Amino acid sequence: MDWRAPQPEIEALLGGRHADPFAILGPHEAEGGVVVRALVPGASRLALRRAEGGQELELPRRRDALFEGLVPGAAMPLRYTLLAETGQGVRHFEDPYRFGPMLGPLDDHLLVEGTHTRLHQRLGAHLVCHGGTRGVRFAVWAPNAARVSVVGNHNGWDGRVHPMRLRRDSGLWEIFIPGLGEGAVYKYELLARDGRLLPLKADPFGFAAELRPSTASVVASLDFAWTDAAWMADRATADARRRPMTIYEVHAPSWKRHPDGRFWNWDELACDLIPYAREMGFTHIEFLPVMEHPLDASWGYQPVGLFAATARLGGPAGLARFIDRAHEAGIGVILDWVPAHFPQDAHGLACFDGTALFEHPDPARGFQPDWQTAVFDYGRSEVSAFLCSSALFWLETFHADGLRVDAVSSMLYLDYARGPGQWTPNEDGSNHNRDAVSFLRRLNALVAGRGDGALMIAEEASAWRGVTRPVGEGGLGFSFKWNMGWMNDTLRYVAKEPVHRRWHHQLVSFGLMYAWDEAFILPLSHDEVVHGKGTLLGRLPGDDWQRFATLRTLYACMWGHPGKKLLFMGQEVGQWREWSEAGEPDWGLLAHAPHQGMQRLVRDLNLLHRDQPALCRHDTDPGKFRWVDADDAGRSVFSWLRLGQPDEPPVAVLANFTPVPREGFRIGLPRAGRWRELLNSDAACYGGSNVGNLGSVAARDDPAFGLPASASLTLPPLACLYLAPEGSCDGLR
Repeated sequence: MDWRAPQPEIEALLGGRHADPFAILGPHEAEGGVVVRALVPGASRLALRRAEGGQELELPRRRDALFEGLVPGAAMPLRYTLLAETGQGVRHFEDPYRFGPMLGPLDDHLLVEGTHTRLHQRLGAHLVCHGGTRGVRFAVWAPNAARVSVVGNHNGWDGRVHPMRLRRDSGLWEIFIPGLGEGAVYKYELLARDGRLLPLKADPFGFAAELRPSTASVVASLDFAWTDAAWMADRATADARRRPMTIYEVHAPSWKRHPDGRFWNWDELACDLIPYAREMGFTHIEFLPVMEHPLDASWGYQPVGLFAATARLGGPAGLARFIDRAHEAGIGVILDWVPAHFPQDAHGLACFDGTALFEHPDPARGFQPDWQTAVFDYGRSEVSAFLCSSALFWLETFHADGLRVDAVSSMLYLDYARGPGQWTPNEDGSNHNRDAVSFLRRLNALVAGRGDGALMIAEEASAWRGVTRPVGEGGLGFSFKWNMGWMNDTLRYVAKEPVHRRWHHQLVSFGLMYAWDEAFILPLSHDEVVHGKGTLLGRLPGDDWQRFATLRTLYACMWGHPGKKLLFMGQEVGQWREWSEAGEPDWGLLAHAPHQGMQRLVRDLNLLHRDQPALCRHDTDPGKFRWVDADDAGRSVFSWLRLGQPDEPPVAVLANFTPVPREGFRIGLPRAGRWRELLNSDAACYGGSNVGNLGSVAARDDPAFGLPASASLTLPPLACLYLAPEGSCDGLR
């Protein structure tokens, strides 16, 4: 009977403390045959049925739920199934411990080296066929755990049943569980090195999750059917900086809701949101994070599942269908992505294997006091590979057209949101987080190196230089950067009473001093309409007419300013009520003319941005911008030219930020002749007073403001005009 397992090992298995279960469980060569051991809680009897011949052999109970028996004359490999008698009848199942590993030494090496940039293809829960048997391959990184088990409905959430195999060179744990399929709910049970049983953990690489408040991971297929090959090929050859880009920022769970408060799913959103964005002329939809997160009020910015599409909207296949349909309609999709921090929910990444694994072990670097969240350890190769894999996962698996990287400033600076004594400077006294800088450069180089035109967009609010400069030239390598300075200064300006704006003229003009330092996106985002800030319309001074007129002027100036554009949902209709994730925008406002006019203005601005090359192709070229008059503070008027190539008509932009109409207003222009009003934000169709120039003005060979021609015109109150040489454009469709 020397084939019987030593009693201490049996005790360790039954106690859920055995560090190498594959050394005991399953089939093992023994004198006279093959010994098979299985741990099957709830079984009153266990039998083995051989694949060859179908003979059955009872496996005697060794102790409690542990069964052990010798198959005489058998040899390895031994193929068999197990038959367990329980109070519910006989259950037939394959033994996970008769299957060999599916990961290999290369996985170990690349993970530890940090160069395994597609870890999602190896870790997580994958539907596979292994040894001719279908099931799910599980793999997780937990190098400091004493034992890791897969638990779920399939095993009664009993961590003794499916302990995993440890790959000691990397700290990876793996197991193949036959018979499991799509929709299986699971977590990992981890035993810390010090003997603590940790809270059950969701899978860091899980592809789907339960709907909150449940927190388990869900086995999901990523086998999507794509029809967007033409879109992807065109994107790969395009220069995004020279193409139209107007982004509609959307919080998907609250764009529309069912009357009973239920979320729309991805297919319902696709039926309404995609045609709406297309009709409005937006080129892209940008979603606030759609990765799984426990708290609705975080809007997705505290994710626990960096590979899981939130269950709120129906899971990963629905998101893939949405993006495919958006591409079919000519709309790009950008996803917010959060590598700056993560919440400390017990089922998430925090203290994952009983140690600071994903987070930096030094609280001065691994904890964000402003948000009470953990911060990734960017200098650890495995963590860097985890984050790179997450980014590539959304770009490759879901065909996302770009990632907007949240809170980059918090990553770049060691003292971000930390006071004296709360952070440790570098050896030279500097405050740059060099590990984070290296990570961002590596990530952006990886994305750019794929050559498929995917965008990386930084939400970065500091004066860090070279955010959008290529990595090879010493920059961070982002495609675009949000222009937070423009946003803050412009909103401060329009919040002033018109009579006071003359004293704050530079708030608008200063932005053109640095407009070409980076490739910018001008954002009027969700952050500007929450937390007591009100709405864009609501913060403006004056009566309702002045508020609507000022907001129309702000939008028209924004669309005429160098830089791509971003507008948060609801602001295109002149939302009065501050946004809340608990409900949808006030779409009923569109029953009223001022709100209809605001929506039409945004649509027309998008169409002009798309159709006028001078407005979209040269946002990063200072030679294609010229002030006409940047210094008319006394009248709070700004005028400039957007220029193009010789065959591209220029566009003159004039903005009057006072309620006083300016008749006989003189503007310099680059050529004589008739100039058509491409846009007048005071037009009656937008809700304005219809002051203007009857559609065009005549420019004469009379130099002004350093330009060879000039025109005398009427500048409406609180309004913006776009002018272009007649014959160069047929106007708005």
